[in-house]
Amino acid sequence: MLKDFAKLQTFIMVIKEKSFSKASAKLGISQPAVTQQIKFIEDYLDTKIVDRKKNGILLTKEGEDLYRIATRLEKAITNSEKELLKIINKEFTFIMGASFAIGNYVLPNYLSEIKKRINNEVYIHVDLSAAIIDELEDKKIDLALIESPEFRDGVIYREWVEDELVVFSNQEIPKHLKAEDLVEFDWVCRNETSHTRKLTSEVFEEIGVNCASFNVLAVLASSTAIKETILNADKNAQRPLVSIMSRHVIQADIAAGRLYEARIKNYKIERKFYIAYLKERKHDAFVDNVVNYLLSLHKV
Repeated sequence: MLKDFAKLQTFIMVIKEKSFSKASAKLGISQPAVTQQIKFIEDYLDTKIVDRKKNGILLTKEGEDLYRIATRLEKAITNSEKELLKIINKEFTFIMGASFAIGNYVLPNYLSEIKKRINNEVYIHVDLSAAIIDELEDKKIDLALIESPEFRDGVIYREWVEDELVVFSNQEIPKHLKAEDLVEFDWVCRNETSHTRKLTSEVFEEIGVNCASFNVLAVLASSTAIKETILNADKNAQRPLVSIMSRHVIQADIAAGRLYEARIKNYKIERKFYIAYLKERKHDAFVDNVVNYLLSLHKV
């Protein structure tokens, strides 16, 4: 059992996520594979370790004992991996591809730690999610962080950070917006190929809002360009200028009082960020180390 720690990692993830399906998304494997690995552990130990309930997962007494052992092993292995990378005397630039919101506003917070963990330089290339996955397949980048799952054969996808899209402006606007409020604003929109635009359009369609009725002043290709446009808009304009953006992009400006956020009444526009890497590099020491570090931050 200890020689095959991957199964224990699956067990740990099931307990952390309190769900077989959520664990499968985090691990980048199918739900039947998760179930099979838990069954293998139970067969090996000849005892039941988890009970699946309607409201989640419960550990048996034996499961609790195993969880304590597994988490101690996980910590020891993580520390050992850092030491192992020091043995691999390899100088190179680790290239990370990231979609706009992640590359410009989330990932930079962790670059210095990533550099320390792999003892090499790290470079970020920012583009649309589809273009980033193209570069991953072409082996131009080592790891991808994307806003929407561009599923391709030969690529492993793992759920990473929770994200929420919110309406925002540089003027105070109602915190909970009705459908009819949306046509009272001037708009800056993302280009039609962006995941943000597609996800927003689906919600608008669901609440019966026709985007064609909006007064759109500009359509821009990047989250940075949209944020700067809103920040520099006339704060005394009769009609507030608004857009919809990832909360990760604007949270510092909201905290500083430079921007104001709102949500559509009775709706929360949520999505996941994903980590992606080639299946052929599943056991690459550098990719594995960066992925494990990023997954430890999944609550950011």
